[in-house]
Amino acid sequence: RPRLSPPVRRPDARTPGLGLRPAVLSYVAGIAWFLALVFPPLTQRTYMSENAMGSTMVEEQFAGGDRARAFARDFAAHRKKSGALPVAWLERTMRSVGLEVYTQSFSRKLPFPDETHERYMVSGTNVYGILRAPRAASTESLVLTVPCGSDSTNSQAVGLLLALAAHFRGQIYWAKDIIFLVTEHDLLGTEAWLEAYHDVNVTGMQSSPLQGRAGAIQAALALELSSDVVTSLDVAVEGLNGQLPNLDLLNLFQTFCQKGGLLCTLQGKLQPQDWTSLDGPLQGLQTLLLMVLRQASGRPHGSHGLFLRYRVEALTLRGINSFRQYKYDLVAVGKALEGMFRKLNHLLERLHQSFFLYLLPALSRFVSIGLYMPAAGFLLLVLGLKISSLHEAEVGVEEPGGAPGPSVPLPPSQGVGLASLVAPLLISQAMGLALYVLPVLGQHVATQHFPVAEAEAVVLTLLAIYAAGLALPHNTHRPLSCRVVSTQAPDRGWMALKLVALIYLALQLGCIVLTNFSLGFLLATTMVPAAALAKPHGPRTLYAALLVLTSPAATLLGSLLLWRELQEAPLSLAEGWQLFLAALAQGVLEHHTYGALLFPLLSLGLYPCWLLFWNVLFWK
Repeated sequence: RPRLSPPVRRPDARTPGLGLRPAVLSYVAGIAWFLALVFPPLTQRTYMSENAMGSTMVEEQFAGGDRARAFARDFAAHRKKSGALPVAWLERTMRSVGLEVYTQSFSRKLPFPDETHERYMVSGTNVYGILRAPRAASTESLVLTVPCGSDSTNSQAVGLLLALAAHFRGQIYWAKDIIFLVTEHDLLGTEAWLEAYHDVNVTGMQSSPLQGRAGAIQAALALELSSDVVTSLDVAVEGLNGQLPNLDLLNLFQTFCQKGGLLCTLQGKLQPQDWTSLDGPLQGLQTLLLMVLRQASGRPHGSHGLFLRYRVEALTLRGINSFRQYKYDLVAVGKALEGMFRKLNHLLERLHQSFFLYLLPALSRFVSIGLYMPAAGFLLLVLGLKISSLHEAEVGVEEPGGAPGPSVPLPPSQGVGLASLVAPLLISQAMGLALYVLPVLGQHVATQHFPVAEAEAVVLTLLAIYAAGLALPHNTHRPLSCRVVSTQAPDRGWMALKLVALIYLALQLGCIVLTNFSLGFLLATTMVPAAALAKPHGPRTLYAALLVLTSPAATLLGSLLLWRELQEAPLSLAEGWQLFLAALAQGVLEHHTYGALLFPLLSLGLYPCWLLFWNVLFWK
């Protein structure tokens, strides 16, 4: 007679330890996967995917170093004399080298004064010259642009641009138009020109229409030089809202730097030479973290960042004068640019063969999206485990040894109505809407009643509204308690609210990771543990401290401190606080000026979601 084994008792989903161990393992796996990205099994060598740019067998003939320096001296003298961009001199010089020259005037009133660049009412003029392709119709074009700001003249870059224009004018192999663009007021001038070129207006910029146009822009290079002699060329790839150029364009830059013997850097860091030992991956980890922090900010780190919005692959090249053992003149930089333009001239279609989503631990190595996405997936799995655990605790599990079936419905007094969750959801979302709208709209009212400037009023209003959200638990308990709390199921109220908050956070982080991995990973790293642990029982003080330290504002402050630490320029807490206040003002300004999405994402999405967990923590 067969012996019947005793039924296996399943653990109750409401057991406190259920799901905690898998959640911890999943979180540790996500962090470990990200740290492992710098090791050779996961990081790969870069390679050229576009066949038209696979060979560098072109002979660069640029030898206009002296002419470039002469142009730079004349440009600096005329700029110093006029106090603004010497438009008339640029027009004469561009015409003298054989370009079609046009100008564009623009103006922009900022939402509040930009204290970093000391500007409010901005007006300027862009100058650009077009070199028509002698061997093809004007259907495609390339752009070489030099931004000129009020704090940096960028004279050497203007001189090199004019010298390259004169050299290119004498060649007959161009199949694409080449636009030589000099913009005023840095990114503002670039945005005004791009909007007018593509006949759109997405930022409220007021500008005159362009009188001359070329073909569809295939690629663009932005040039910034600090002196006549450079020791290295640093490349910036991060664009607006975390967009990145096609990896083949970066590979092309590295190839011609190697061909000309130029020292090229990424994030200001030299490339590791030995990836077999631990020193190479550790140095690559610093570069990778710097790229993640810059991409997560959503700021365009150069004029190229605005081109990416219009599906134009672009890079910013910055000449650095720091390493004394390496010295290169403008001829070497000009030859590298000439080689890049000649290879881009061979393109038959837009760059599309290589990756658009990647991370860079070094210029010679990259991590593709298929290899870095599991790191974020493990972190989001923590939220999935908590959602499943809370859902099972809400609906109950099947009885041990019994057949599966629908659970017995609770009496009406124990049910959790959806109307009971409306109050915290609406109040939290209203606080986020106030955080987004009131700082800019109420700046004039604040300046009339308090002795502060407009920019200070915006930042102080941001901090005041953000801190006011901490008082929300005292305001939302009453409408919740009258519908949810019962003597037989006292925990169902906060569990239902936390379930909604976890789903809300998981959806937001999932969408962010798909569009800007760096931002989504940073937010998931900080917010997921506090969200998973938040509950009104246990060490509430510890949970409250963890929630505050992982809030969106604290994440921003910690990112700034980590950024300066990786740049080997650490800050004190007082200096970090001042940098944090400046970053708040710049974030709001860049959203209203260029369309950066970090500020509305935090204020309208993640901050209200964080307030829901704060309500859960202080549930009564």
